[in-house]
Amino acid sequence: MVGSLSSCHMLSFLHIASRHGFQVASYRDEATGMMGKTERGIPWVAAVTLHPAVTYSGEKRPSGEEEAHLHHLAHEQCFIANSVKTEITVSPVAAS
Repeated sequence: MVGSLSSCHMLSFLHIASRHGFQVASYRDEATGMMGKTERGIPWVAAVTLHPAVTYSGEKRPSGEEEAHLHHLAHEQCFIANSVKTEITVSPVAAS
């Protein structure tokens, strides 16, 4: 589940970044998930936090604000994120 959400966000992000003229050199995500229990006591994935780290190539680089907007758009367009009740947080980290 966590891997699927991470992959969906990545693919959406790569597409959107490309459409905005940014060349992504690398993308990694150390996503985490937290289990919980429903009101009936059934285990479920209650929360997922994505930690994408993106590096760019080419001359055009996004500002921090632009990159945050790209992640926002990617989250909105990820069909898996739009299909689950799980709380999803996108918390980008600086690429190393």
